[in-house]
Amino acid sequence: MSSLYHSMVASIEQTITPLAGRLGQQKYVIAIRDGFTAALPFMIIGSFMLVFIFPPFAADTTWGFARAWLDFSATYREQLMLPFNLSMGVMTFFISVGVGASLGKQFNLDPVMSGLLAFMAFLLVAAPFADGKISTQYLSGQGIFTALITAIYSTRVYAALKQHKITIRLPKEVPTGVARSFEILIPVLVIMATLHPLNLFIESQSGMIIPEAIMHLLQPLVSASDSLPAILLSVLLCQIFWFSGIHGSLIVTGIMSPFWMTNLAANQAALAAGASLPHVYLQGFWDHYLLIGGVGSTLPLAFLLLRSRVAHLRSIGKLGVVPSFFNINEPILFGAPIIMNPIMFIPFICVPLINAILAYTATQLGWLAQVVSLTPWTTPAPIGASWAANWAFSPVVMCLICMVVSALIYLPFLRAYEHSLLKTTGSQTNDAPTVSDAIRTNP
Repeated sequence: MSSLYHSMVASIEQTITPLAGRLGQQKYVIAIRDGFTAALPFMIIGSFMLVFIFPPFAADTTWGFARAWLDFSATYREQLMLPFNLSMGVMTFFISVGVGASLGKQFNLDPVMSGLLAFMAFLLVAAPFADGKISTQYLSGQGIFTALITAIYSTRVYAALKQHKITIRLPKEVPTGVARSFEILIPVLVIMATLHPLNLFIESQSGMIIPEAIMHLLQPLVSASDSLPAILLSVLLCQIFWFSGIHGSLIVTGIMSPFWMTNLAANQAALAAGASLPHVYLQGFWDHYLLIGGVGSTLPLAFLLLRSRVAHLRSIGKLGVVPSFFNINEPILFGAPIIMNPIMFIPFICVPLINAILAYTATQLGWLAQVVSLTPWTTPAPIGASWAANWAFSPVVMCLICMVVSALIYLPFLRAYEHSLLKTTGSQTNDAPTVSDAIRTNP
């Protein structure tokens, strides 16, 4: 076992760790992640309003409370939809500003000006003006990829112009705010002179403006992102990155967030129209079925640790069980430890993969309600899963099933790990044996 462990560590250090490290430090991955994080509060509140507007009751219900709620929602639908339309309905506003500001900061630019420049660049191509009205078609989910591309482009143009000192400089006596306003003039002019003509040219040649053309090109990729292989691949990468000591969740969510938000917008539009929901793999699916208690779905493991035969592991269970309710499991990952522990490698990798297969299959069979709302990732899994699916009950049952399955998978490996620790220490002890100690007893 020792040789297997060392070969696995060597393989991770030589291949996976450098790749994940470079990917995690990529300016554009960081900017995209920061952009969605900045937009998250607005989208969570907007999603909550949609759940309030479409309560989880049958249309023909006779229960007084439910009937009154449905009638109130139907009567004031237009007024109630306003907060949703000005949050989720224009999510690209927040995303473009967030991405531009984050990327601008990394290029040592003024974050406010970078964010505003990115916002203008997006509006220039995605909000056509006709008959005295601005089209809102691409301001929600369908415009996300355009918002990312235009934010990156506008910030790079701003950075390149400043690097080559192609800017308007005012004397030092001029107030800083005024100087910044003049500094951004040339980048604004360049963005307008490039993006607007390009948008007109693409429309004349294809009949589609830039966001429509981008969505047309990316449609196969968006569809593929909602498949079981895509789920399994993203989960597998996340688990391997984490096992090698790299925050895989940040990397995977940074890549998947544009797809998740696009799919979420489509599901919300279908809910509002009374149609069937088209997408399965959204952030609520990831958070509440695949990361129950944190990466690796370790909440059931935390309960198992409470009754461990090893005092050290019992202490880790007591320390980690409460944070695990809120999907924070670093005490367990690094305290047990799980990270770089060869005995726990198989369950740590396999548990979320099996949960993904169970939840995806149940959804495809029509047994599991789909996600229509964005929830805070710290929401306890059964509550968050139900909330994300418009307070349906089936997600609660699915979470409990996943937890039982996770516990059954973790249990034999935990017992083997306990046995190796007890052989190392010779008795139940409060000392904290290392992974290396455990490996030496299992050559």
